[in-house]
Amino acid sequence: MKPIRHRDLLVAFLGAGIVAHLVVSLTYGTLPSFPAPAGVTLGVLGLAEAVAGWILKGRVERRSGSKPVEPLVAARAVLVAQASAVGGALVGGLWAGLLAYVLPRASTVTAAASDTTAAVVGLVCALVLVGGALWLERCCRTPDDPDEQRRDGGSGGGAATR
Repeated sequence: MKPIRHRDLLVAFLGAGIVAHLVVSLTYGTLPSFPAPAGVTLGVLGLAEAVAGWILKGRVERRSGSKPVEPLVAARAVLVAQASAVGGALVGGLWAGLLAYVLPRASTVTAAASDTTAAVVGLVCALVLVGGALWLERCCRTPDDPDEQRRDGGSGGGAATR
């Protein structure tokens, strides 16, 4: 399974941000206010994924006192991490689009000032989710096999060509 590409996350973030900014600019007067803790759930999920990554890292590296990770568990963790990273990038883009609209209006429009707080909290928590997901994905990578390194001259890049 290939690691998620950072440019794919950036494209998702920017695309969602542009769409959100467009929708908000067309409908802001009819939207209800955004509650400040609306995005906190994403931050909690990001922290949970970071902790899970830290735990799995020790098991993948086979540190003393830890049992090895079953391959299916690692594969599922990678899938969850990749889905969370894309979801966090998309939702982060939505919050960024809202923030781009309300931030310039925060000093003159009361509703925009309170929505700015919600957008900042949501954006930060979405970025925490992306970070936790990328960390979890990275922690599930297996260390290079020492036998394979000896066979190909220590490059660690796979089987040697003859």
